[in-house]
Amino acid sequence: MIIIPVKEGENVERALKRFKRKVEKTGVVKELRGRQAFIKPSVVRRKEVMKAVYIEQLQREED
Repeated sequence: MIIIPVKEGENVERALKRFKRKVEKTGVVKELRGRQAFIKPSVVRRKEVMKAVYIEQLQREED
């Protein structure tokens, strides 16, 4: 459970922004969206491999 203490005189929008940032860091929304539909483990692995290949290509281009 995420708790954001609102300081006295603090703007509500600022507290909301802090809350959103904290939620994003924990990855709750990302996990929730990922669970909306089942993705086969083989597809998940394939995406991870493709992402790793892409990142490796970017690193090789830098060198």
